[in-house]
Amino acid sequence: MPRVCKFTGKRTRVGNQIARRGKAKYLGGVGKKTTGVTRRRFKPNIQTVRAIIDGKVCRIRVSTRAIRDGLVVKPVKRQWKPQDATA
Repeated sequence: MPRVCKFTGKRTRVGNQIARRGKAKYLGGVGKKTTGVTRRRFKPNIQTVRAIIDGKVCRIRVSTRAIRDGLVVKPVKRQWKPQDATA
C-alpha cells in the first residue's frame, strides 16, 4: 500500500544526503568540501484514522498535516456502557 495522503496527496519524495568535511570560510577555514552524495527518501507522516467519508465511517490514510488542518472529520465517540450485573 503506497504511503500517500488521501487529502493532501503527500507522498514519499527523494533527495540527496550530502556529506561534507572541512571548516567554513567564515570560521577561518578554506571552505567545506563535498565528500559524498547519497540518495535518500523523505517519508511523510501518514497515519491510519477512522473518518466519516460520504456519511460512512471508514479507515483512511492521511498525513498529520491534514488532521491538524481539520480536513479529516472524525466520528463521534460511542457513549455505550456495559449493563450492570445487578439490574
